[in-house]
Amino acid sequence: MREQVWASWLPRCLVLIITAHTSSASAELRPCDRTEYNYQYTECDSTGSRWRVSIPVTPNSCSDLPPPTRGTDCSFSCPAGKFLEMSTQQCTPCLAGSYSLGSGLRFDQWDAIPAGFTNMASFLDPGPNGEDIQACNSSSWTPQGVYLESNRDECTVSLVYAVHLEKLGSVSFTYQYPDSNIFFEFYVQNEQCQEMAQTDDQKWIKATNNGEWETHTVSLKTGTNILYWRTTVILVGGKMVKPVLLKNIQIEGVAYTSECFPCRPGWFSPAPGSSSCEPCPSNTFSIKGVSSCTTCPEHHYSHEGWAECKVRPPCSEKDYFQIHTACDSEGKTQVLYRWVEPKICVENVTGALELPATAQREPCPPCNPGYYNSNDSTCLPCPAGTHSDGTYVCTKCPAGTEPVLGYEYKWWNVLPSNMKTSCFNVGNSKCDDMNGWEVAGDHIRSGAGSSDNDYLILSLHVPGFKVPASLAGMTGSEFGRITFVFETLCSGDCELYFMMDVNRKSTTVVESWEGSKGKQSYSHSMTRNASVAFTWAFQRTNHAHDVYSISVTNVLDGVASACRACALVPQNSQRAGSSCVPCPAGFYIDRTTNRCQECPQNTHLAGRHTYGQDACVACGPGSISDKEHSRCYSDCSFSHTENNRTLTFDLSPLSDVASVTIGPSFTSKGTKYLHLFNISLCGHEGKRVAVCTDNVTDVSTKDDQSDPAQFVNSVGSFICQSTIIPADGRGFRMAISSQSISLADNFIGATMDSILDGVKAQPELFTESSKDVPDINFFYRSTQVTASCDQGRSSVITVRCKPEKSDRGELSVPSSCPAGTCDGCTFHFLWESASACPLCTEDDYHRIEGACRGGVQETLFVWNDPKLCTKGVPLPPRSSSPCEAIALWLKVGVGGGAFVAVLLVSLTCYFWKKNKRLEYKYSRLVMSANRECELPAADSCALAEGEEPDDDVVYTKKPSLLGKLRAIANKHDRGESSESVQLNSSHSDRWILG
Repeated sequence: MREQVWASWLPRCLVLIITAHTSSASAELRPCDRTEYNYQYTECDSTGSRWRVSIPVTPNSCSDLPPPTRGTDCSFSCPAGKFLEMSTQQCTPCLAGSYSLGSGLRFDQWDAIPAGFTNMASFLDPGPNGEDIQACNSSSWTPQGVYLESNRDECTVSLVYAVHLEKLGSVSFTYQYPDSNIFFEFYVQNEQCQEMAQTDDQKWIKATNNGEWETHTVSLKTGTNILYWRTTVILVGGKMVKPVLLKNIQIEGVAYTSECFPCRPGWFSPAPGSSSCEPCPSNTFSIKGVSSCTTCPEHHYSHEGWAECKVRPPCSEKDYFQIHTACDSEGKTQVLYRWVEPKICVENVTGALELPATAQREPCPPCNPGYYNSNDSTCLPCPAGTHSDGTYVCTKCPAGTEPVLGYEYKWWNVLPSNMKTSCFNVGNSKCDDMNGWEVAGDHIRSGAGSSDNDYLILSLHVPGFKVPASLAGMTGSEFGRITFVFETLCSGDCELYFMMDVNRKSTTVVESWEGSKGKQSYSHSMTRNASVAFTWAFQRTNHAHDVYSISVTNVLDGVASACRACALVPQNSQRAGSSCVPCPAGFYIDRTTNRCQECPQNTHLAGRHTYGQDACVACGPGSISDKEHSRCYSDCSFSHTENNRTLTFDLSPLSDVASVTIGPSFTSKGTKYLHLFNISLCGHEGKRVAVCTDNVTDVSTKDDQSDPAQFVNSVGSFICQSTIIPADGRGFRMAISSQSISLADNFIGATMDSILDGVKAQPELFTESSKDVPDINFFYRSTQVTASCDQGRSSVITVRCKPEKSDRGELSVPSSCPAGTCDGCTFHFLWESASACPLCTEDDYHRIEGACRGGVQETLFVWNDPKLCTKGVPLPPRSSSPCEAIALWLKVGVGGGAFVAVLLVSLTCYFWKKNKRLEYKYSRLVMSANRECELPAADSCALAEGEEPDDDVVYTKKPSLLGKLRAIANKHDRGESSESVQLNSSHSDRWILG
């Protein structure tokens, strides 16, 4: 009890002490006038009491300030339209030309940054010593009159406002957040700069459509609340971002307001006690804090809420537009011209154009397909089960066919009932009375807005999709498709957005085009069966955007322009007849019998029809089809035969999802970002299991183990890409992931060729591979086309045998194309792995036999060097076998040598004996010649075989080598042509044989 008493008296004592000290110090100053001081309340004590004190405007300038007085209760507040007059401490109505929220604050005038607001700029990545880059010092939220605009450069800018609440309150603000390249968050801190607990939905702001405003509200606690609006810009790719716009900040829960807020220029409050101001009507204006608006001078104009008037310009072509009247009973229409409202131009001045005269009546264009021309020349939809091309009456679909339901708009005499057009202005939202788009016969054209901040909106509502019976057996992911033909002509900056709102929950920009674009077609596939609203938003310029045709397939309540063949009930069924029935999954409709037939093995139902066997498309190389023939996929096995050798590959170690991070890269201002690719080489029986997620709304509190199912914006694919901004340590617990896209929706096939189905691998982008094991190329294609890739994106994963790598291997991109692509449409990856080597066979090793030692011989098996295989046939174990000390080859060699030696000896003896006999016969011949003094006849010079000589053998004396040489020399000296041999006989000096 005593502590409470001291607590209640302590603030009073401090006030009295301060007052006494001030009085003694300024006793010689003149008394203060009422205009020289203001009243303020002290802080509330523990009992909820406070004091009113007077504070001089200029310190030490006057004396005799009013003494402190007990103030109102701390929870006291005035109602809306009144303020607390501090002199009387009574609630007083606001004067005309001003307003008050009572217990709240409102900031809706942004000619300048209001008092109390502060801009804090920093860089996402601090410098090496933790300092911020000086280039962000000039970045801030910029006032634009009716709203604040965030910075456009690569800086983190916080708009800060501190407020003290005496009771539970809230803060709400209106914003526009169209660009995902900006991270926009709102959070609250207490007076100790500790961030208060907030849900992700409260902290991370939901994106908006282009040109639309949303309101965000967050509850506040009593005490000091420091409010932060923080934006971080990421200029990945060099494209300029669209800034965040902020207006109408309102804070509830303050104890009182001691003054009223004046109405901002262009607004007024006509009576006292107003809680808000009203905008000035068109052609009027006002200054700040007035109770009425002033009419613009002659030849001047203004729009609603303008603070000034502008001179009316001369009328030109952009100030009027043409419309087609509805078809009359004679089937005629007429072109009329109307001024753009509100009309701001002047006709009767030099250079002004007049409104063109009404054109002649002309025949109405035909009805759109699926409609017929009624008696009163209006187009009505064909009844169920019938079809029409728009020029003739509706015709019933023949037996065995069904209507092709959808929307097909190519004639624009009147706007279809399921389409709406409007105009939206960023600043004041007051161009709704203008038509955003106008019909123009064979096309629909964007209208003329009043300013460059106008967005011209055209929307088409589709209640849902219904796959026809003939397509019911196709289990693909496409439920419908929208296709439109457009053309954009503009001299300056202009942009067209094509957006999609599914189940009225979230609108996403599907594609956008900047600047002038020639006549072209764009198509988008719907992968969800849901209600959807398609929107075209064109940012207004002096020129127009034209849409020539819009078609949507498989619409739930659509009309039919033609009929397609369908399957009939089988003849052996009890319900046999002409009614259409869906074929089972994987079946096509036979052309001759109109009955369901199953697709052949390893084919899949492709395209958007099931009529005829040609609807079953063969799977690409290296792929097989699932049981339903809905898709072709790779089972992570591959075989290739070349030069009578078959290589078999088991790529199952590569089947799990792998990731490769490319970078870091840096934007023009130095922001670091990475490209993350998640890759599923084979998927799961053709299902795309690689997931990329935009986690902007979850980077503050979610852990990395968060359930991916809770993410709203994620894509599943064989290959997907995300842009990663690393965590900067200021409130982010993990990296920021954004801009997730799919690069590979369908698997085309796997082959060792470099081209498949129009997709080309570029092996020259990577280092040369081994010639012994060729690379395997996996080809993929994405179904969604983009503005720059009219055939959609494609991807090639080159799988290469690398024995020194692990089974999981390593992914890389071409060094010359660090983003994975060189043209933005085809992405290339290299996956080097030991698992990419073929399975081992007996041809991949050889045997080595050891020496015979101790009667045992060992045999070893060794892999060929280099080893370019994996798994498969194992290496045979080492084996041993008995053997003799002398090897067989040695025995054979020794035996052969002995045989040759014996043969040589025998031959030597034979020829030696033969030589002796010849010598003997020669001697006999010589002796016979000496006796008879003549040479014997040739036929008597030899002995008969086996004949023994009767005479004694006389051996001649062999001439020496020197003698032979001398004889040869003598022969040459005498010029004789024969050699003389001297015989050793008694008549040697008489006979010389020539």
